[in-house]
Amino acid sequence: MRKLIFVTGGVLSGLGKGVVAASVGLLFKLRGYRVSLQKIDPYLNLDAGTMNPYEHGEVFVTRDGRETDLDIGRYERFLSEELTADNYITAGQVYWNVISAERAGNYLGKTVQVIPHITDEIKRLILRPLEQQDAEIGVVEVGGTVGDIESLPFLEALRQLRDDLPRMDTYFIHLTLLPRLTSTDELKTKPTQHSVKELRAIGIQPDAIAARSDRPLPVEVREKIARFCDVPVENVIGDPDLDSIYAAPDILHTQSFDDLISARLGLPSRTTDLSAWDERVHRLRHPRRTVRIGVVGKYVELTDAYMSIREALVHAGVAADAKVDIKWIPAEAVTRDGPAVHLDDIDGLLVPGGFGDRGIEGKVEAVGYVRENHIPFFGICLGLQCATIEFARNRLGLAAANSSEFDPATPDPVIDILPDQKAVAAKGGTMRRGAYDTILAPGTRAYTCYGTDRISERHRHRYEFNPAYRGAFETAGMRVSGTSPDGRLVEIIELPDHPWYVGVQFHPEFRSRFLSPHPLFTCFVRACLRERK
Repeated sequence: MRKLIFVTGGVLSGLGKGVVAASVGLLFKLRGYRVSLQKIDPYLNLDAGTMNPYEHGEVFVTRDGRETDLDIGRYERFLSEELTADNYITAGQVYWNVISAERAGNYLGKTVQVIPHITDEIKRLILRPLEQQDAEIGVVEVGGTVGDIESLPFLEALRQLRDDLPRMDTYFIHLTLLPRLTSTDELKTKPTQHSVKELRAIGIQPDAIAARSDRPLPVEVREKIARFCDVPVENVIGDPDLDSIYAAPDILHTQSFDDLISARLGLPSRTTDLSAWDERVHRLRHPRRTVRIGVVGKYVELTDAYMSIREALVHAGVAADAKVDIKWIPAEAVTRDGPAVHLDDIDGLLVPGGFGDRGIEGKVEAVGYVRENHIPFFGICLGLQCATIEFARNRLGLAAANSSEFDPATPDPVIDILPDQKAVAAKGGTMRRGAYDTILAPGTRAYTCYGTDRISERHRHRYEFNPAYRGAFETAGMRVSGTSPDGRLVEIIELPDHPWYVGVQFHPEFRSRFLSPHPLFTCFVRACLRERK
């Protein structure tokens, strides 16, 4: 059995297609189906690795090293499963594959065109996860908005798939916006009507319309959308603003959306058990206590750049029956004002990953402040590197210690480029990426949190702890609690004489799930609760 559910968007971007796709995928997984979620980005980038965080938010990394759009992270957090490179498609990848095939002579002299060659490659990539992952249901989100020139080949491929496959094997969900006029307090359906008209002009009639609005849909609005867009009224699904994205599956289930899709796809009637999910949502909405955690970063004015960090803290807070109040602190503000001004009211500090030297000194100062004041600290990727620099300067007496990324002339490069990265000139897809094993030392905080001596975590970096300085650090009191299996790379550092001080070179946030929070984040939040002011 192979069924495909497509999620398209209209009116404007950013309406939450990823949340709808993830919620639908979760509902069918909870019905016992093997589900695959896939994102299509209609950009010419080969992957998301070189995209500006200010435009696209964070870069999410799959276990096999694919740098993807942040929606892949949302899919993993909802499904509690690990996705792969097959679950992410870009226009650049499609055109690259077709041009490479043409150069290899695979088209036997034919004129290579958008139809059929580009659309055939899109269809092949859409069907591949169903085959490779043995999925029964594939949920495919098409990025962008109907009417965008970049999306046209993808929508044409979807139209062809509806014709290629039995009609009962495909289902189209179109997400649109219902703006509300404040002068009349009225939800307007005209943008939705025009968006559906645009989709139908391409040859796709949606089976259901998910209407995003700032309130539940009145009956008369549902009826009007159904009438003008030619869908049954019960297939007009309300998608109201919510206090948490994790409440979205229950909103769709309450409207019997999973039943409607099942009936249209000819699937047998099954129940959806949301009890464990709803219990977590209840705990999210009714925390017993609050903890304040500061995040010192480079892109904090746009928190989507740290989406997985934010969500991992939410997950850990739910596990600890606590609301995590995140205080976003610009690193440059710490450099300008000093750390005490910004960190005096926090219960813990997290320094996330990043690239470039902007704000680095502020991050280093922030780490020094929480180390000296015994405030719980969690450093991730660049956060570990900043902790290493701070410790070298203030505990080892190496005043000019730095990373060779920020100061190539530093006399003490306590953070240095990976040996296999020194000759790399290309930027895209060339870092150490994906899942690697780490060996944990017994008796350490990391070992206690994980409960095992071998873990696998995802990386995305070029620079690392310089092993030439390891002996000096350990003599001064820092413990290396995690290394690569061959013992060469330092993956985790700790300070045993501190309430909770852990730095990791990898990105644990990528493996945190709503139903199964990451153990390091859970331990960190619990430590912050113990030490809170």
